[in-house]
Amino acid sequence: MGKAFLRRFVTYRINYRSCGILCASNMGNEKRTVLITGFGPFGEHSVNASWVAVQNLKQRNLLPDVNVHIEEIPVDYQEVSHIVPELWKRKDPALVVHVGVSGIADKLTLEQRAHNVGYHRKDVKGKTPNKECCREEGEECICAGLDMSRVSAEINDTDNELQAEVSEDAGRYLCDFSYYTSLSINKSRSAFIHVPPLNQPYTEDQLAVGLAMAISSMLKQLPE
Repeated sequence: MGKAFLRRFVTYRINYRSCGILCASNMGNEKRTVLITGFGPFGEHSVNASWVAVQNLKQRNLLPDVNVHIEEIPVDYQEVSHIVPELWKRKDPALVVHVGVSGIADKLTLEQRAHNVGYHRKDVKGKTPNKECCREEGEECICAGLDMSRVSAEINDTDNELQAEVSEDAGRYLCDFSYYTSLSINKSRSAFIHVPPLNQPYTEDQLAVGLAMAISSMLKQLPE
């Protein structure tokens, strides 16, 4: 099943490129940079599926027409509040995609918005953010400029075993926190994707392909 799935994705990618819409490299010499983050271990997730899938995507070169930079970030509020803005400054990415694991997800879950308050769950250091919020006096919610319904529909309309759905609640933990941080920097170029734990039901190869499909779809919504 996995090999058939990968063959179909290769066909999908070839057809996608033949239309001249995969990414900016088809229009010029410079590739756009996509920053993809995954999380380190926490709680019951001693191996975090998000980071495994992100590494798999990079290692297999599933997005060959963009400069893919990957980064593992800790499940730590203070670290995330420093690392994420610094990555934006250093990499100047066309798109930032944060990836996290959700124990209740059984599909690729595309988050449409993030929240500023309600962060009472402790991180791996046993701490919560100041005043349990991401940014003091920040907006209560920030919605992504990218249309996640379009991304979900494109994935689901493709002949593959992996399915996607859209969510309006990223969970008010480090996933939500990191997403809000990026949305507050540039809501038009930020995204968050939740993946299920490994093999529940998707393998790391399938998750990586799903991430690549989602990111390719997102790039089509951005100006060249």
